[in-house]
Amino acid sequence: MKDLNRTILVVDDDDAVRFALEMTLKSEGHTVLAANGPEQGLQILRSRPVDMVISDQTMPRMSGLEFLKLVRDRHPDVMRIMLTGNAELPTVIDAINQGEIYRFLTKPWDSTELKVMLFVAFEQLDLERENRQLLAQVRYQDTVLRALEKKYPGVSAMLKASPAQSPAVN
Repeated sequence: MKDLNRTILVVDDDDAVRFALEMTLKSEGHTVLAANGPEQGLQILRSRPVDMVISDQTMPRMSGLEFLKLVRDRHPDVMRIMLTGNAELPTVIDAINQGEIYRFLTKPWDSTELKVMLFVAFEQLDLERENRQLLAQVRYQDTVLRALEKKYPGVSAMLKASPAQSPAVN
């Protein structure tokens, strides 16, 4: 069974928005970390593992898009959602193309839609993490097989006999 308690970092310079998101996410059983801006968000990401970042687009000193691009570059396995009060098409396109965000969340948000979005996002995150784990396992097994083939040439060409075909061992 998948872990339902996820760590979500909320980055917004508006205290009321940050608090409302924190309460909604905590009520779903998630661990919520909060940052009042991108600099604090990056500091938290350096110190703690995080599953998802929800970041406001309009913040002083650094936009949400710039912040989420840094998150993608430094923490590619973290799911990214942009929160915005003004989802203009150029911003949406830039965020998808440059920040590789998962979804947009518009202010004000609907709590039910947010919960459904999080459920689907975490399902995708689980699949991506499982895929990376399986790929690493396959690569490791390939390395082991290559080493065995080098030490014992032809071993990979041998056919395994089924138990019915194997001679009896006494």
